[in-house]
Amino acid sequence: MSILETVTSPYNDITVYETNMIDGLTGRYRCLRFADDAVQGALDLKNRQRVVLGYQRAIIGLMETLEPSFENAFVIGHGIGTIADFFRDRTVKTAEIDEAIVELSRKYFHSRADFVAIGDGRQLLGEELPGTLDFIILDAFTDKGTPLHLMSSGFFQLAAQKLNPGGAILFNAMGKPKNDRLVDAIHTTIRKSFAYVKVFSLPVEKETDIRNMIFVGSDKPLALRVKDVPGLHEVVPGEGHLIQDH
Repeated sequence: MSILETVTSPYNDITVYETNMIDGLTGRYRCLRFADDAVQGALDLKNRQRVVLGYQRAIIGLMETLEPSFENAFVIGHGIGTIADFFRDRTVKTAEIDEAIVELSRKYFHSRADFVAIGDGRQLLGEELPGTLDFIILDAFTDKGTPLHLMSSGFFQLAAQKLNPGGAILFNAMGKPKNDRLVDAIHTTIRKSFAYVKVFSLPVEKETDIRNMIFVGSDKPLALRVKDVPGLHEVVPGEGHLIQDH
């Protein structure tokens, strides 16, 4: 591993590095990670168009399945800008609270940063016109996890107001399908604002392993099958407490 730069911001300890292996695959990769060693973005230096991280491929696949011709998306959490870069022919606005992440993504990953706004994702989402977004993508992490105010009942109510009829929110969380207090709470909370919710898990070696889990919520039935997006399987978390703003 070769470290290119390390930055300490008010929000994160960030490292950009290059490695010859990621997720068990050899190659040449440039990555951005936080202090907890969680990779927030990865670029294949031999094939820059390839989406490296499995959960990002899954989100893109779900978006293309739900609404192939979507026009407007709002992403909370920039990383290296993978989703915005993939959908360069659409309007994809991104909110990122940490300016250091945006600068590093420009410097080392040549990310599309023309539609990135620096600030709190919930506050910036609140400035969007009601009923105008096809998708809201929540992929926001610090080294302590997803901020509470981005998974509360108030946040999901706001998201529902900003989506157009039939639009959907996709929320990437870390957890386990069973016996996970936070996952159960997110599942209960998101269903208060969206009539139709599905939850998908990415593959892991052991059932007890923490993994990426993608929550999808909409006001219309979700015509999603597991075979539509390879590598996902549908799960049904339990009931949990309602996450409320403090």
